[in-house]
Amino acid sequence: MPTPTRQRAGTRQWVGLSVVALPTALLGLDVTVMYLALPELSLDLRPSSVEALWIMDAYGFMIAGWLITMGTLGDRIGRRRLLMIGAAAFGVASIAAAFSTSAAMLIAARAALGVAGATLMPSTLALISNMFTDARQRAFAIGVWATMFALGMAVGPLVGGALLERFWWGSAFLVAIPIVLIVVVAAPLLLPEYRDPDSGRLDLASVVLSLSAILPVIYAIKHGAVEGLDAPTLTAAVVGVLFAVLFVRRQNHLTDPLLDLRLFATPTFSAALAILLVGLVGVGGAMFLVTQHLQLVEQLSPLHAGLWMGPPALMMFVAAIGAPLLARRIRPGRIVAGTLALSAVGYALLAAVDGPGSIALVVIGFGLGYLGLGAIAALGTDLVVGSAPPNKAGSASALSETVQELGLAIGVAVLGSLANAIYRAEMTTTAPHPATAPYTQSLSDAVSAGELPGSLLDAARQAQTTGLNATAFVTAATILVLAVLSAVMLRAVPTIGGNDEAADPADLPAP
Repeated sequence: MPTPTRQRAGTRQWVGLSVVALPTALLGLDVTVMYLALPELSLDLRPSSVEALWIMDAYGFMIAGWLITMGTLGDRIGRRRLLMIGAAAFGVASIAAAFSTSAAMLIAARAALGVAGATLMPSTLALISNMFTDARQRAFAIGVWATMFALGMAVGPLVGGALLERFWWGSAFLVAIPIVLIVVVAAPLLLPEYRDPDSGRLDLASVVLSLSAILPVIYAIKHGAVEGLDAPTLTAAVVGVLFAVLFVRRQNHLTDPLLDLRLFATPTFSAALAILLVGLVGVGGAMFLVTQHLQLVEQLSPLHAGLWMGPPALMMFVAAIGAPLLARRIRPGRIVAGTLALSAVGYALLAAVDGPGSIALVVIGFGLGYLGLGAIAALGTDLVVGSAPPNKAGSASALSETVQELGLAIGVAVLGSLANAIYRAEMTTTAPHPATAPYTQSLSDAVSAGELPGSLLDAARQAQTTGLNATAFVTAATILVLAVLSAVMLRAVPTIGGNDEAADPADLPAP
């Protein structure tokens, strides 16, 4: 792999990095703040159980479905322009969500937020590839970018908790407004514009096919996590796969496809995507189960649970910033393999958690899991974007984000379902009248059931912990295998900037 021409970024580019990082943090914050707002808005809007589910899921559905389209659209109309359009739309949709007067209106607003959010991630990541043409600087900038989503998720419960103590539930959505204003005002001043001069017209048929492939698959994953392999789950999965085949066939016959499948011919590109997918499956499941453990087993408030999630977020920040710096002297494959091995140790610690009173062990274990996430999010994303031609950076960025969204959804669905199955098996041997008792279905049902005997609640919490132990053990084994495969699949990738170049302090922004 030839060493690219070094064109070090200046102050304007580093300040511009803060502008492209803001939307990323906003998307992460918008994910977790809903968990706090849902109980209060449910009292106000009175959604049905199905409507409540769509209030939570519409956002993620639309982001995952529209990422590929929006990434390619940015290459055609301009990445900065799409970022500004998306940011403005995100602000308008946030206001609509904040002042929704019905569940249907809020679902529509959340769906609009997802479509707008799908413009932000690939636009910001592709702009980083334009602003930082030096490989070392680009890797460091992507490391900063990658940490902002996790930072937003970590801050979400704290910001949401503080707002909901003083204002109505809609205030949680209005956090987006100052961030949107900063992006819209600062983007023309600090960010370059880039569009592919050779791009053709957007193929609308490909857009429809991509949505028809991704949305049913996401629905099957989420629905299957709750209902199992029932008819709707299987039907949605089959429909998604059929449309995916049609989408791939159409891309292979287009001169200017929505998704250039030739990107997958680069071994590094494909390997990095695979590592991101499997790594995010582990993190997605662990994140879901750990937050449940802290709130339902350890009985912490959402605000205190959010505070305990701070140390893992800090570990991810350290890994995402440090990994690109280490990769200047150590091959990225070794760094990814090493941090994933530490993550496997972290998941093994979660497998050793023994009921309530294990907060420190849970936080340390999950923190090590986040350590691996920080490394693969920074180096994996950099390998994906760096392997693509500059005119395909938007499309490559969208693929990276789509894979990560799928990984998180699969992790919650598969590992969450495994933990829940173990919980039910444990409770059916412990609880009286297991066939009819609602608290045998989930710990949240047991906690909300009210006047249950303390011994039964203790048994439910222990059953939940057993589910966490089993899924963490499976995850530890999987991530350990992924660590070995990463070392093999990425062994040919050289150090960032070339093997013989020394790290240059001028690559970093001045303090």
